[in-house]
Amino acid sequence: MPKTKAKKRLTHFDDQGNAVMVDVSDKASTAREAVAAGSVYMEASTLKLIKARKVKKGDVLAVAQLAGITAAKRTPDMIPLCHPIALTSVKVDLALDLQAKAVRITATCKVTGQTGVEMEALTAVSAAALTVYDMCKSADRAMRISDIRLVKKSGGKSGTFTQK
Repeated sequence: MPKTKAKKRLTHFDDQGNAVMVDVSDKASTAREAVAAGSVYMEASTLKLIKARKVKKGDVLAVAQLAGITAAKRTPDMIPLCHPIALTSVKVDLALDLQAKAVRITATCKVTGQTGVEMEALTAVSAAALTVYDMCKSADRAMRISDIRLVKKSGGKSGTFTQK
């Protein structure tokens, strides 16, 4: 007789369908890391303004980097069922891709704890992308925030995940 696959269930709901924060009190504290990425596509002229640091609101890449770091630290304030965790590292990198006419954003978050840091990395990329948009919108309202995704995560019971 073939084995039946266990039905996957969403962890943020109890048996009655109520929203719950997952109980991680029995989970082992392990080193965990998550990497997220995303892009902001724009006109070539907007990218040139960023590169030349001629955007009226200031240094777009520096401000967006700080916004991403701050957002990672504030993730449980924005995502209702996200655990507050003691982040041990947050790095947000922004790079100009002149060929694609985009700002590429990567965030890496680390913690030693009972739950992962995927949401923190994704939130960091999202906030950095929104900051790029905000700072450049007077020059280019047609910018597109795209491709925000988890690239890699490691640690915890589920092991390592790498986006294909």
